[in-house]
Amino acid sequence: MKTPYLFILTLMLCIFSTYSFAHQLSTSYITLNSENNNDTNKNQYTGTWQINIADLEHAVPLDLDKNGQISWTEIKAKRSSINNFIEENLNITQNAQSCPLKSEGIYQLDNHFNQPYLVIPLLFSCDDNEAISLSYSAFFNTDANHKSIVNINGVSRVFNINEAQQTFSFEQTSYLSTFNQYVYQGVLHIWIGIDHILFLIALLLTCVLKRSDKAWQGISSKKQIIKHTAWIVTAFTLAHSITLTATAMNLVSPNSRWVELGIAISVLFAALNNVWPLVLRLGWLTFAFGLLHGMGFASVLGELGLSSDYQLLSILAFNLGVEIGQLSILLVALPILIYVRHYTWYKKWLMPMGSVAIAIIALQWSIERF
Repeated sequence: MKTPYLFILTLMLCIFSTYSFAHQLSTSYITLNSENNNDTNKNQYTGTWQINIADLEHAVPLDLDKNGQISWTEIKAKRSSINNFIEENLNITQNAQSCPLKSEGIYQLDNHFNQPYLVIPLLFSCDDNEAISLSYSAFFNTDANHKSIVNINGVSRVFNINEAQQTFSFEQTSYLSTFNQYVYQGVLHIWIGIDHILFLIALLLTCVLKRSDKAWQGISSKKQIIKHTAWIVTAFTLAHSITLTATAMNLVSPNSRWVELGIAISVLFAALNNVWPLVLRLGWLTFAFGLLHGMGFASVLGELGLSSDYQLLSILAFNLGVEIGQLSILLVALPILIYVRHYTWYKKWLMPMGSVAIAIIALQWSIERF
């Protein structure tokens, strides 16, 4: 009996470590657009760098009075230090020559996924409108999973610790490069989108079980399991594809705060439904929740930005990437669940305890996002 309990403990630790990982992920956003300055005959890139204030606090101590809260006065008092941080971690070069950087103007506040962000004005001056290279090194020393979504003249890139320097060419991109870039981003998002992963896992935990005599029993027929799982996954895929496309094309404009709250509630319900079953036929319910998740995917695509040349292609490619990422999770999880479905420790301990763990995480998300 030691092996099942060890397996249960390992799964619980994985879930909670995943929860911690979800809260360690950090993202900044850089947006720049160029125009020619007739006075200097130089090409100027103006825009903003949006940084999570919690991330910035690790690099530039902002809480001067040590009261656990960061005020606007404290942020303004640290402007010189923030400017030094920008100059040390952000650099644009053109033809091996550095483009001078200035950060002048008014600081502002914004939010992404209910997190406060400082909006810092940027100004780079380059000789012409040829290709430029951007080097980014912020926060990698404190969080190896940090990334920055950079959009320059409608061309988007994601910077991470392994891709900290990238070149932007403003010639029209090809179909293939656009397709590959957005498929990659879709796969990446589903793999780091912990709320989407936990929703999928919560659904899969009972796809290999059936309810009989007020208890969960393993489904004998693998064909039936695959058919049932295919219906659930298809409903989720169809739903989020609809709203992802509609939201990305601005056909609908949902409030991101309520979308994120709805996603957290969907994870909470799916997990609790495994322990106290209210809905046994999950197809239509999964479809309804999938509509919310699609809006969440679209908000990420909106942060990344659509290709200025091939907008519809970038939407479809991102959606395909999401499906590939989702399918990879399914191909790993489902065979394991099929193997353990008849074990008593799975039906009575692992599935309920795993569902409760997911529910606790989703409950905290719901409270944070309300």
